[in-house]
Amino acid sequence: MALAERINAFVKLSDFLQQFSTETPVKNTIVPFNELFFDGMIHQLKLAQENNGWFIKENLRFAIGNWAKALQRESLEQWTKNYNFNTVSTKKVAVIMAGNIPLVGFHDFLSVLIVGHEVLVKQSSNDKHLLPFLAKYLEYVAPSFKGKITFTDEKLEGFDAVIATGSNNTARYFEYYFKDKPNIIRKNRNSVAILTGKETEEQLVGLSDDIFTYFGLGCRSVSKLFIPKEYNFDAFFKGMYEKSDIMNSAKYANNYDYNKAVYLMSLFDILENGFVMIKEDPQYASPIATVFYEYYEDLDSLQEKLQAEAEQIQCIVADINMKNEVKFGQTQHPELHDYADGVDTLAFLTNLS
Repeated sequence: MALAERINAFVKLSDFLQQFSTETPVKNTIVPFNELFFDGMIHQLKLAQENNGWFIKENLRFAIGNWAKALQRESLEQWTKNYNFNTVSTKKVAVIMAGNIPLVGFHDFLSVLIVGHEVLVKQSSNDKHLLPFLAKYLEYVAPSFKGKITFTDEKLEGFDAVIATGSNNTARYFEYYFKDKPNIIRKNRNSVAILTGKETEEQLVGLSDDIFTYFGLGCRSVSKLFIPKEYNFDAFFKGMYEKSDIMNSAKYANNYDYNKAVYLMSLFDILENGFVMIKEDPQYASPIATVFYEYYEDLDSLQEKLQAEAEQIQCIVADINMKNEVKFGQTQHPELHDYADGVDTLAFLTNLS
């Protein structure tokens, strides 16, 4: 199966997904195999919501829309053009997926198949409905994928390499268990924003997307702010107000109430606006409904600090001409080449021997 065929299959998957990226699914009669899969996808989305209270309809639609856009032919061809697939010897690559946001493991799944390997998937119980269904669609539009995609709940066996994502604790287990196999092991990461006090209202509204999309559960979700001394939070809270309806989610509201009670009983100094709390804290990972902040003396020393602690950070949102900074409002719209943890997955996969 040539690369062009594999790309074509994912382009067809993009067309299929596009139907479910709007508030009400819109059936496109020219999408192949719709008679078999359209209603089934609606059912799988319903199951995903029922199985995981964080997978609300809006978040599922957002994730699907992002992947429909990412799998456009031009994007796939641009992504793959600088790699040599001609020398790839087919391997079976195990992929252990997280389940914090919908389809969070799709990039690894895509990468393994686009290179030409076989994929052995072990999913999180929190996100187990959508990907097997989409894999079945791929097998229909590209029958050559049959036999190359396997899902398992059992112990992983018979694989040649592994890509595993988990917490810092599970990563230590992965590193020991898979030490004799070529591997990519991903740990906890969080995203941060650097504020100067000169941000526009539009930028701060964009920051609300970076903070609240997926309820802040993704590694690309901003969980911490770096701010100058004497920073005035009024403009920040005004920008956040765009997402005030997040309290309509019972799970989020329960976490907000619980964490607020803990902070108040512990006599922590917090600021809040009824749906998000900010707390001064040196850590990067903040609880749901909380954003940590830390003061900085100057931007040069802050950049040195962030560089030294790069293994804990996924994205840095800023407008200070910093290398690799992400624009406000863009953390949840990664390109195919925006690899998790900065590890080039395609380079790893094309060099397996």
